[in-house]
Amino acid sequence: MDPKPAPHALSVVVPVYRGETTLPTLLAELDPYTTVFTTPQGNEAVVTEVFLVHDHGPDDSARVIHELSEQYSYVRPVWLSRNFGQHPATLAGMASSGGDWIVTLDEDGQYDPADMAGFLDVALAQRATVVYAAPTNEAPHGALRNIASRGSKRVLDLLVGSREARQYHSFRLVLGEIGRSVAAYAGSGVYLDVALGWVAGEVATAPATLRTEDRASGYSLKRLVAHFWRMVLTSGTRGLRFVTGTGVALALLGVLVALGFAVRQIVTGELPEGWTSLMVVLLVVSGLLLFFLGIVAEYVGVAVNMAMGKPLYLITSDPGVGPLSRAARRRDS
Repeated sequence: MDPKPAPHALSVVVPVYRGETTLPTLLAELDPYTTVFTTPQGNEAVVTEVFLVHDHGPDDSARVIHELSEQYSYVRPVWLSRNFGQHPATLAGMASSGGDWIVTLDEDGQYDPADMAGFLDVALAQRATVVYAAPTNEAPHGALRNIASRGSKRVLDLLVGSREARQYHSFRLVLGEIGRSVAAYAGSGVYLDVALGWVAGEVATAPATLRTEDRASGYSLKRLVAHFWRMVLTSGTRGLRFVTGTGVALALLGVLVALGFAVRQIVTGELPEGWTSLMVVLLVVSGLLLFFLGIVAEYVGVAVNMAMGKPLYLITSDPGVGPLSRAARRRDS
């Protein structure tokens, strides 16, 4: 008789930027899953560790992380040297994990940890190494932001040449060895889901209900645009090929226009006056060239950061007990 298989060990990674008010509730929701539970399809699983990655936000999240690590034995604080952003912070937590599977959750209470069970069932049924949340309701943001989010993912689909970008979601289940490998080799500025797409096998989705966030979103318009631009720049070289194709098309158009003028000169002996249109064309083409050169420069910048060894993230010791805290402790004593 074969021995009963061990439960699937889940490592939960939570990047923390402004979690002072929301983290206690999230941990209270995760706590029941730290004992073995059975999924709807009969698979056994257990959350063995929860990584709270401190990304140096503007609130007092560090204090809350300390308190939660004392309250729950399975909470593992991860301290970054400075603010790196959501995706690098998530990768730092992945690199620190040891579970069979990695679950990534936002700190804001928008996602229900109960949906993890359904994610695991889908992964095992479809032999998928990555499972994204497929929201069953509209995200609790403004209509403009939701439209912009869908549009940006469609643009990324065109650049990547697939439909996977439409599945991207920060609530995801990743096979542990896949997540840790991506965290080990991903370069500076990489978009996490693009990096996962480079190595993941089958990618699936599972239904999840989005809840109203317990606080306002930490993403301003500027940060959302930067987020989208990083997706574009790390999606591969398809954007550069688009620049090349556009340049070829403009050059062919110029040849055709020149031939048209030549034929008209031969047939009628006249050339149309068009200095205004000529200047417009020059300005448009010059603007396109400068724009495309800017795109190429951005790609070069990403490559330079990687070549120079700029770290994606840097994990340090707890600043509350390290050398930086000694002066404060002497003042308090």
